[in-house]
Amino acid sequence: MIMLLHKLSILLSLFLVVLPLVRPDLASEKLALVSLRSAVRGRTLFWNVSEQSPCKWFGVQCVNDRVVQLRLPGVALSGSIPAGIFGNLTHLRTLSLRFNALRGGLPEDLASCVNLRNLYLQQNLLSGEIPEFLFALPHLVRLNLASNSFSGSIPLGFNNLTRLRILFLENNNLSGAIPQLKLENLEQFNVSNNKLNGSVPEKLRTFAKDSFLGNSLCGKPLSLCPGDVNGTGTGTGTGAGTGTGKSPTPAIENNEGNMKKKKLSGGAIAGIVVGSAVCLLLILFALIILCRKSSNQKTRSLDIFSEKHPEVAIRGDIPVSEVEHSGHSNGYSAVGATAAAATAAEAKKLVFFGHSPKVFDLEDLLRASAEVLGKGTFGTAYKATLEDGPVVAVKRLRDVTISDTEFKEKIEAVGAMDHENLVPLMAYYYSREEKLLVHDYMPTGSLSALLHGNKGAGRTPLNWEVRSGIALGAARGIEYLHSQGTNVSHGNIKSSNVLLTRSLHAKVSDFGLAHLASPTSTPNRVTGYRAPEVTDPRKVSQKADVYSFGVLVLELLTGKAPAHALLNDEGVDLPRWVQSIVREEWTSEVFDLELLRYQNVEEEMVQLLQLAVDCVAPYPDHRPSMTEVTKRIEELREASSRHDQDRIQNLDPIKDIDDISSH
Repeated sequence: MIMLLHKLSILLSLFLVVLPLVRPDLASEKLALVSLRSAVRGRTLFWNVSEQSPCKWFGVQCVNDRVVQLRLPGVALSGSIPAGIFGNLTHLRTLSLRFNALRGGLPEDLASCVNLRNLYLQQNLLSGEIPEFLFALPHLVRLNLASNSFSGSIPLGFNNLTRLRILFLENNNLSGAIPQLKLENLEQFNVSNNKLNGSVPEKLRTFAKDSFLGNSLCGKPLSLCPGDVNGTGTGTGTGAGTGTGKSPTPAIENNEGNMKKKKLSGGAIAGIVVGSAVCLLLILFALIILCRKSSNQKTRSLDIFSEKHPEVAIRGDIPVSEVEHSGHSNGYSAVGATAAAATAAEAKKLVFFGHSPKVFDLEDLLRASAEVLGKGTFGTAYKATLEDGPVVAVKRLRDVTISDTEFKEKIEAVGAMDHENLVPLMAYYYSREEKLLVHDYMPTGSLSALLHGNKGAGRTPLNWEVRSGIALGAARGIEYLHSQGTNVSHGNIKSSNVLLTRSLHAKVSDFGLAHLASPTSTPNRVTGYRAPEVTDPRKVSQKADVYSFGVLVLELLTGKAPAHALLNDEGVDLPRWVQSIVREEWTSEVFDLELLRYQNVEEEMVQLLQLAVDCVAPYPDHRPSMTEVTKRIEELREASSRHDQDRIQNLDPIKDIDDISSH
């Protein structure tokens, strides 16, 4: 009995000694996280530092009371990552600081995170050479340093990372040759848009061409290097010698007799001179043609607007036939200029709205070079580049049947709309023959082009954050329109009318135009978005807008275009197709393959899918309002940022707690 009590006392003593040694580990991790937030000004990290454990903080995930994941993508971090932080986070397996504004180099104590498997630092401002201590992280599986300012060469030390499956180094300032990387498990690799030169190593030639573009590289999968034969990297010389891996060159002949044989005859020299003169004349002729074409493009100004309607040009209401028959095919003719000057001044003015500064006039617009962007439901859109002004988008309306008074009244209402998720109407021009609308030019293009444009190997997958953000931005814009009155609606919601900024924020365009057109002018290709109760495209209710928005969200989630949405009619009846899949409980089959990579947000994807299905309910009264739609999207986006914290608790700590798509 005494012996047993003695053993128990020893165990109790050991427990009391070990306990304070365990808890400070988590406490030191907490201090390290707080120090990191303070150093990089994480103003969006609302961590409750009064909590004893950091495991419930946003972006922090723990296993067995140790911090194993730190995910802080796109939270406005800036400045340099301080040293002395990661030495207290030695159990980290995933570190994601992507899409921030971090500068400088990586701290050396990051080498203390020997369990690190996933390191995502893309889209920052990090610089310096790729640090050697990264190659001492034996368990690293995924490394993304893309879109920073790293310089120097690509170290051969990457070969130490034998488990590496993903290596992204594109969009940096790396130089020199690509080393002979022998990473047997490498599945994804990209070094495009650097300053690399030389040939692509043989082990890396299985990757797509897009992995190497934007450098001075050669060899498969790019063009052959000098001396390559069928891309093998070897060549055979001709003449007096042979070479391996070099361009074949004639042997150097030093004796005088051979040099005489090499001299060109007079006829050959004359032929070379004549040929050179002909080539020079051809080049001069081509330059003259190009210069005249460029001048022609500018002096024609917006005549391109009339290429499909030659009977009407935008020149002070003068038919283009009169100008061309006068003998002046480019610019104003003498007759045209006189007639234009005689036209009423009011009819020639661009009418600007209060929120748009008047930095150009109609004459400037007429002199601008124009490029067709596309044909829409209510007209053709053009990119107009003014000589001394901004680049704008101009829509030439067609089939406008209402009176000029009614037109101006409705357009004034459209111009008064002002919201960050709407493409603002800058100005308009009205005459009997021409109705022009001037908007800000959106260089990124439309959601339709982003989803369905490039399906090749160079396409950048659209992740959940981007797609759900676009859905939320479009919803907010439409909600604002609906808030302007019970009779105010968009009337033509579709993916080609959702334009994107450079940061992929959504802006809704073409609002208010449905009320201007003839009821028979709306082409069939918008029927994929149209609510079943709509018979007159000029009379679209707010609930019908909700239906169209639901189809738009289904398009975002599935990657499929609705029926008749594409000119080649490759679309499907999205609401019916989705409902048939969901009815069979094959919900995962609905989503775009690009989205299935993001398995940690499946719950939120299903919630957004359910919202879209609610929006496309056959009966208008069963559809939610746009206010409710916006609120539900905001809530599920907030939930997606917290979802990982709940998911990690049920994972086996031995297994890899990240997935290949998280980069």
